[in-house]
Amino acid sequence: MKKILFVTSEAHPLIKTGGLADVCGSLPKALAELSQDIRLIIPNYQALKTSESVRFMCSIRVDNRNINILETRMPDSQVIVWLVDYPSYFNYPGNPYVDEQGESWANNAERFGLFCRIAVEAAMDRVNQDWKPDVVHCNDWQSGLVPALLSFENDRPSTIFTIHNMAYQGLFPASAAATLNIPGQLWHPAGLEFHGMLSFIKGGLVYADYITTVSPTYALEIQTAEFGYGLEGLLEHRKEFLGGIINGIDLDQWDAEKDPYIAQTYSLSTLDKKQLNKVALQTKFSLPVKGDIPLFGLIGRLVAQKGIDMILECLPEMMTMDIQFVLLGSGDKEFEKQLKDLALLYPDKIAVQIGYDEALAHLIEAGADVFLMPSRFEPCGLNQMYSQRYGTIPIVRKTGGLADTVMDSLPTTLADKTASGIVFSEASASALLEAIKRTLILYSMPDTWKKMQTNAMNKNFSWQRSAQEYLELYEKI
Repeated sequence: MKKILFVTSEAHPLIKTGGLADVCGSLPKALAELSQDIRLIIPNYQALKTSESVRFMCSIRVDNRNINILETRMPDSQVIVWLVDYPSYFNYPGNPYVDEQGESWANNAERFGLFCRIAVEAAMDRVNQDWKPDVVHCNDWQSGLVPALLSFENDRPSTIFTIHNMAYQGLFPASAAATLNIPGQLWHPAGLEFHGMLSFIKGGLVYADYITTVSPTYALEIQTAEFGYGLEGLLEHRKEFLGGIINGIDLDQWDAEKDPYIAQTYSLSTLDKKQLNKVALQTKFSLPVKGDIPLFGLIGRLVAQKGIDMILECLPEMMTMDIQFVLLGSGDKEFEKQLKDLALLYPDKIAVQIGYDEALAHLIEAGADVFLMPSRFEPCGLNQMYSQRYGTIPIVRKTGGLADTVMDSLPTTLADKTASGIVFSEASASALLEAIKRTLILYSMPDTWKKMQTNAMNKNFSWQRSAQEYLELYEKI
């Protein structure tokens, strides 16, 4: 049994802004179910939702400040959670990183710098709990200073740093290094300095014993200029200590056999019932109820990363085909406007809902025939896994986690029963359109289509599988 200290700035259902929280909520639970002794440490934000009782654990003095540490549990699990309680840094309303205007909190360097120092105290068993981890598992830039600061400690635990998205690096002016009392030995270009700025993420990338990211393909991509954001050289230098482990999905929340949000539950043996969800989706969006027309769905942020511009370029030609398209999402206001205009122009073919709606997201996954996800980059991605689990065939670009979780439908993969989607390579509207045409040909062959659905629904995207891989990595380091 390993003792693991899991360091994160967000974890669902305590607090969530994105995919980081999903991973940091699910992975510790899955590790606990594999009988590991795991504790999670997180700032005590005002918006944190705790359902279990919270007790005072201890008070420690760091940087001439008295910090309280509280203890609670993750809902529905045995995972102990330590809350770093320092109201003048963390007792802010709403989002952990930005204010109501979407501007980063001015003192984010100090806030997460302090959080990292407390995590180091916990890692070295200086919080009087008689518990010292074997492994400290840090996530994204907010915890990046932990491996760097631990490098000064004797008899320290092993460290793992997981990159969830290279686009976010925690860059601050050089003056922050003095404010945070960063040891001089760390302040150089081969340490925490990045073009004259303080880089939190480099603390993880340079000093952690091992770096993981959320898919094997993304681990290779971030070693290139296109995806490395200036750190590709460092990542390539450390490539023997870098690997990818694909995220799991919550199989309880995303299960067509018992999903409370959908019109009709179904399984592999009752796949015909999926059709009733299509009818419900068409009805909800006032689209003509037709069973034989392929219905395309999309759920996601309307930003260039997700390839929305490519879809907009394809839609006029798609409208000459016998298809329907429903979309749920929000983001770039220009994309939102173009999509709404097209929906007015083609009311019997396109339906758009701006915003997010959990119940509708489930109905789209169950009711669509095809899921569009032509991302320019995607560290892991979740919707392509949800779709396959619901027998909804994803069209994806060959990048990151999409490349690792969707198998293109070709004569060879159809023969060996691995085909589970449509994959294209080039990030262009013409390549996406070719993929859509190929999908329509496969859809017109009901037996082939059903084989693809069967392959997709049989895939294992459980967190247990991912947790087992992390556990093997903990053993290795």
